[in-house]
Amino acid sequence: MAERGITFATGVMTSSESAALSSSSEGQAAECSFKVDFLPAEIRAGQMRQITRDRLGQWDLTTLTDDATLVVSELVTNAVKHGRGRPVGLRVRRLAHELRIEVTDGTPTPARLRSAGLDDENGRGLLLVAAVADKWGVSRDGTMTWCSLTIPEEAS
Repeated sequence: MAERGITFATGVMTSSESAALSSSSEGQAAECSFKVDFLPAEIRAGQMRQITRDRLGQWDLTTLTDDATLVVSELVTNAVKHGRGRPVGLRVRRLAHELRIEVTDGTPTPARLRSAGLDDENGRGLLLVAAVADKWGVSRDGTMTWCSLTIPEEAS
């Protein structure tokens, strides 16, 4: 597997791609992935959506673009807003049958679903993630929120 690191205005992106499938910790085949580490700022959600959109196009997963960019936007926004100024990481992995999106913020306070009132302008992000994703969760240490989207069979 080839891994490349790129430093750009938003942070440092590492990209791993493999023509042959290799084993991952979930027991699925890891085909390709990218990871971006960056300092928190409100502009980052839009930048991470664009990076994800571009990469999904390269991976021939444009059918997942809308759902994946929505999830990336919500998870990155939560990390920037609630991460107490700590660096944020976005990792997206294309596995054999799913696209896994992980966002880390270094704070042990886990993301949680909230009940937003009708007039509230915030508090619905994880509800959107739960509605769009097949599965979602938080790491045991609370520092990472993840979700997965099923890759349609025609794209597998």
